[in-house]
Amino acid sequence: MKHTLLLLTALLLTPLAVLPAAADAAAREQILALADLTTPPVMRPAEGFASEDGLKAIFFEALPWKEKSTRVFAWLGLPEKRAGKVPAVVLVHGGGGTAMKDWVKKWNAHGFAAISIAVEGQTDERDPAHPQAWKQHAWPGPKRDGIYGDSAEPLTEQWMYHAVADTVLANSLLRSLPEVDADKVGVMGISWGGVITSTVIGIDSRFAFGIPTYGCGHLFDAGNQYGQALGNNMLYREAWDPLVRMARVKMPVLWLSWPQDQHFPLDCQAACYHSAPGKHLVSLISGMGHGHAPAYNPPDSYAFAESIVRDGRPWCLQTSAQLESGTVRVEFAATKPLDRALLISTTDTGFTGKRKWIESSAIVQKRDKGWLVTAPLPAGTTAWFVNARSGELTASSDYQERK
Repeated sequence: MKHTLLLLTALLLTPLAVLPAAADAAAREQILALADLTTPPVMRPAEGFASEDGLKAIFFEALPWKEKSTRVFAWLGLPEKRAGKVPAVVLVHGGGGTAMKDWVKKWNAHGFAAISIAVEGQTDERDPAHPQAWKQHAWPGPKRDGIYGDSAEPLTEQWMYHAVADTVLANSLLRSLPEVDADKVGVMGISWGGVITSTVIGIDSRFAFGIPTYGCGHLFDAGNQYGQALGNNMLYREAWDPLVRMARVKMPVLWLSWPQDQHFPLDCQAACYHSAPGKHLVSLISGMGHGHAPAYNPPDSYAFAESIVRDGRPWCLQTSAQLESGTVRVEFAATKPLDRALLISTTDTGFTGKRKWIESSAIVQKRDKGWLVTAPLPAGTTAWFVNARSGELTASSDYQERK
């Protein structure tokens, strides 16, 4: 193992454009080995942080970084009312975020235990010297360096390596709690947390469900800053891209986003869910906005998770989608009634977040074995999907591109 690590370190210092295949294979193997972090980490109270509403601030021990021990700050909460063991979820913030009490409370209110982790060595206190930044604690690991900007560093010193490890360890911690049903622990991440979630669900098969929000894989050809940063980053393309391991994703996944997102394009997201063999639900909420609260306030993530831990499958599934003689026909199987639907389409090309998306009427009909949504496709359409609604919930058909 020591020889392998030394070899990998040397290879990772090679210019990225000429990384040999051996380095790619070694990196993939070492990343996948993070699934072995199944021993619950040592947990201790975070001194100076007052418990409230059943929540407590904790630190748990994580992997060493640059020969120094590290810890992860987190908020951990259990639902107030519970009978027997409860389901649970690991929560991973996005850029500019941290461990969030409000997010934990949201999940607790839906009957889930939850742990919200801070993956850049921070607490949830503002730094007096830099009011827009979070205060660093005494045992931090690496911070995110732009868009995989630390790819030339040894693999074990890279931020994504530690962020994924922290998420796996948080899963191990939750599963060890006597109040938690170890077979019903999921993971949700927002933005960069969604990238982490997209990565970790291909590594840690113990997760019962995944909810990558905004963030996804296949970003090396995105028509924005991600494609510019990652187009020639061979370590990302061959080892870190969530698509590398998406064929391992057998658990149900909710891909939650919105068509106007400026960061993570719909075609990259679709490449991920089309590559995963597990069942998936897509929810593309028009006007959702990009941020932590816009991601965790809608009811969709909670309804999805509840359906998985209760029924073992998403509350709604697309069973077919086709275009016949200019008419879109999408069929869904749903455990909740679908009461209305819209066709969302565009005649623009290029990056999906910059296109103009048009909503037009669609008809939803109950069938013996599900629901049928039909709508005429506007002339010149380049991409489309259907949004079927059940109350405040959104079930989208898979994103479709027309060449």
